[in-house]
Amino acid sequence: MNFDDVIRQRRSLRSYDNTKLVTKAQIMEMIKSAQMAPSWKNSQTGRYYAIFNPEKLLEVRQCLVTQNQIVTKDVNVVLVTTYVKNRSGFTRDGMPENELGNGWGCYDLGLQNAILTLKATEMGIDSVILGLRDAEALRKVLNIPETEDIVAVIALGYRKESEILAPKRKDTEDIVTLVE
Repeated sequence: MNFDDVIRQRRSLRSYDNTKLVTKAQIMEMIKSAQMAPSWKNSQTGRYYAIFNPEKLLEVRQCLVTQNQIVTKDVNVVLVTTYVKNRSGFTRDGMPENELGNGWGCYDLGLQNAILTLKATEMGIDSVILGLRDAEALRKVLNIPETEDIVAVIALGYRKESEILAPKRKDTEDIVTLVE
């Protein structure tokens, strides 16, 4: 599958086939691809918590808003993504290098998450990135250190339906300013 096909096929899926399981090896392959994303001064601050344990999955789901609990009910794995604070976008002595500060850590992790979900699509696995969650509850459930900011929860699984229509996108001309 070429890159354009992967991009066109990727969807934020909200319903999964609970009879097909994503494996640990597949998750590791996705994360390995995500690690290839560029990061501020190669700081590589993205971190992934892969939850497979059914009891722990239930605890993690309870940290999500009701709709996202429903979305994740049929997946056997979710990823909680974080980044190490005060490194990406900062000097070695901890001073922000521009006005975005930790925004760079979030940006770098977003690049990683995008690559991860595109790799999942290439592998025939669907995903949805969820942002509505209780970060402090997740921190407690997963023992995530205070040195990391929690950004997203990614559900991964196989789609039930064979074809899911893409949402309409804005016209490219409406979002681009060409400066010549």
